[in-house]
Amino acid sequence: MVDVTVVVPVKDEAENVAPLISEIEQALSGAHDYEIIYVDDGSTDGTRAALQELRKTVPTLRVIVHERNSGQSAAIRTGVRAAKGRLIVTLDGDAQNDPGDIPSLLAAFDDTADPNLRMVAGQRRKRQDSYAKKWASRWANRIRQWALADHTRDTGCGLKVFSKEAFFELPYFDHMHRFLPALMQRQGYTVKLVDVNHRHRLRGQSKYGVLDRALVSISDLLGVMWLRRRCRLPGATTELE
Repeated sequence: MVDVTVVVPVKDEAENVAPLISEIEQALSGAHDYEIIYVDDGSTDGTRAALQELRKTVPTLRVIVHERNSGQSAAIRTGVRAAKGRLIVTLDGDAQNDPGDIPSLLAAFDDTADPNLRMVAGQRRKRQDSYAKKWASRWANRIRQWALADHTRDTGCGLKVFSKEAFFELPYFDHMHRFLPALMQRQGYTVKLVDVNHRHRLRGQSKYGVLDRALVSISDLLGVMWLRRRCRLPGATTELE
């Protein structure tokens, strides 16, 4: 029985799929019953062919293909919907997230007395990005924390563990993956934060620019602020006999 599903959204990452899958297997083999779901979000390089070839030798690997590019949030949602595991692990397909951190996030999820815990989110130490990206991310996170009070210094880290059931209680919209901690908190759930490794991109090219991400984030932030204001939770519920 599958306990953990690793969901990896990718677009044009043909060079990264094989080494990253190998690392995921090394991190989880023998410790968890797991599956790996790659969601190819409309790649135009050799990503689909590389994944198809890997399926011959990696029995835990499943591959889902989007007919057209729909964005990272849509790819994550597709993977979570298809998942057999009760716990979802997400990480970026560019291999900058370190699969070696997955066991510590899973342990943090299980090692708690808090019944409301639904997510353990990674926070990158010593980010290995360009100065411009780090500067933009630092200011974006400060503004987001001020607006949403989610107490998360690095919501953009792709490495997360969360409950599949809780994920589908969240409102879906494009770019929602950048606000998952705040959205979980909106539902009344606890989010635990764990420092994780971050690595240089060794293969392929980044799909995000600094300016385009900043412009989109403004409208997204306003939308999440509205969602938080409009949420009313009932507290404990009881069904009468």
